Order: sequence, then C-alpha cells, then structure tokens
Amino acid sequence: MDHYIGTLWRRTHPSTYGADMTISPLVDAPTLISELGRFIPLDASVLLPGQKGDPDAAFMDAHLPGAQRFDIDVFADPESPLPHTVPGAARFARLMGALGASEESPIVFYDGRGSVGACRGWWLARLFGHRNARILDGGLDAWVKAGGPVEHGRAVAPDATVFRCRPRYALLAGADDVRHALERPDALVLDARSGARFAATVPEPRPGVRGGHMPGARSMDWTRLVDRNGCFLPRTGLRHLLAAAEDRAVIASCGSGLTAATIVAGLAVAGYGEAALYDGSWAEWGSDPDAPVVTGGDEHE
Repeated sequence: MDHYIGTLWRRTHPSTYGADMTISPLVDAPTLISELGRFIPLDASVLLPGQKGDPDAAFMDAHLPGAQRFDIDVFADPESPLPHTVPGAARFARLMGALGASEESPIVFYDGRGSVGACRGWWLARLFGHRNARILDGGLDAWVKAGGPVEHGRAVAPDATVFRCRPRYALLAGADDVRHALERPDALVLDARSGARFAATVPEPRPGVRGGHMPGARSMDWTRLVDRNGCFLPRTGLRHLLAAAEDRAVIASCGSGLTAATIVAGLAVAGYGEAALYDGSWAEWGSDPDAPVVTGGDEHE
C-alpha cells in the first residue's frame, strides 16, 4: 500500500501557478463539440451513496465519441480500507497509459450528468502532474442537449502509451493537515456534504461513522455550486459563495473524497486558485474515535 503524508498547501498569488491556472478547468458542450478531436474523453461517472444505477452499463448505452471509461474505484488504492483512496503513482500511470493518455495528452473528464466524478478525475490528474485536463460542464446530458453525437457499445481499445507522473502531493491533505488548518486563521476547511449531515440531523450513510463535523469547518454543500442541470454557476456566483476562501489556504473535505473535488474545481473556476483535498474525508475522520466532532449549526456563509 502507498502511504502519503499530506502537506498543507500554502496559497500563493495565482500568477505563480503557471499559465494553466489562468484557464478555467471547465469546457462547455458547444466548445467541446467543435474541438473534440483534440481531447481524449474519459467517462468518470460515479454513484454517490443512495444513488442507483450502473455507470458501466450507462457508458455502453451512450458515450462521447472515442471515450474510455475512467472508473473512480479502479483509479484507487485497492488495499486501502477507505473508499476510492488515491492510488500510488505507479498504478495511476499504468492505468492512464492503458487509456492511451500521456501526461501531456489533452483530456476531458465527464459524467453522465453533472460533474462529480469528472471533478475527482480532473483533481487526480492534476495531483499526478497532468496540466491539460478539463471538465465537461454539465456532462453527457449537456453534450446531447447541444447536439453532440454519441457512440454505443464497448469502447475501442486505444494504443497504450506512457504516462509519466510528476506528483504534486501538496494538493493531497491528510488528517494531520486538517487538524493544523483548523487551528489557523489563514486556513479554511470546507465541507462539501449536505448541511443536514454537517449538523448531524440525519445519519451518515456509512455504518460506524459518526455524524457531525470538524470543529471550525464550514459547510459548503457541493450542490450549491451547480445549477439544476448540473452545470457550475457563473464565476461571479461562485466567487460570492466561496468568498471566505480568498487569501486563505483551503482544504476541501466531504464524505469520501468525491464531492470535495467539486469544491476544488469551483475554487479554480472562481479564480481563487488551487486547494488541497482531504482524501480520507469524513469516512476517515468520523470513524476515528479520537478525532474531535461537533454537531449542530449549518455553518455555510
């Protein structure tokens, strides 16, 4: 098993990120229709707790032309007791190479609807050093509504290539990083779970996990960042919702590391730069009897 020690990411001026961080991670469907030949489409559709369906079967029913299936639970550490934990660099490189993607290949991640899995895929790609990945805003639904063509059946196996990882583990936070951040006025922990789960007025979906939140964390239900069609809000709306993140080091958390990536992507779209993601999230924190937990109060701003 690979073990990582997350390092609390220190926010710097966006100009230090390089040119790629001045570009929104999103691409809208009409733009992608005109430029699809430039990208390798990866279907990262995933089910959240309580959702029903079969992402693999849905891929067979319809997918973007030339798309490959990016299974979040395959791009994970198979030895971890936690769900879809970040894989080791060697595993990630092997799996990406098998999809025909190098570290420089233009990639677009998408979901059937919305972008929860796509945001996680995009974040994983950036974690391992890829800087040319995008998220299809609104997913396959938006693509079809814009008149984009689809293919059916199994994906055509691509020619394998080599993906060279350049890990950026400062984008990956651990529990100790979260504890440190909660004590600092220049840091912020945003929790992407629902306000009800944050306040512990409903039970957690995973057995053995306490309800509540980390002392000092703020609720930022990921669904507030998107509209009813699963598209991200305009930049101005995101900047308003995420204003507390300005000039602060941010760690995003959620139930198991999925929807936290929507916050990370939302911060990038809003122009607030990069944030770290607590991969263990509440599945780890809430099951640790020594981790401090408080209940009540939906503390979003």
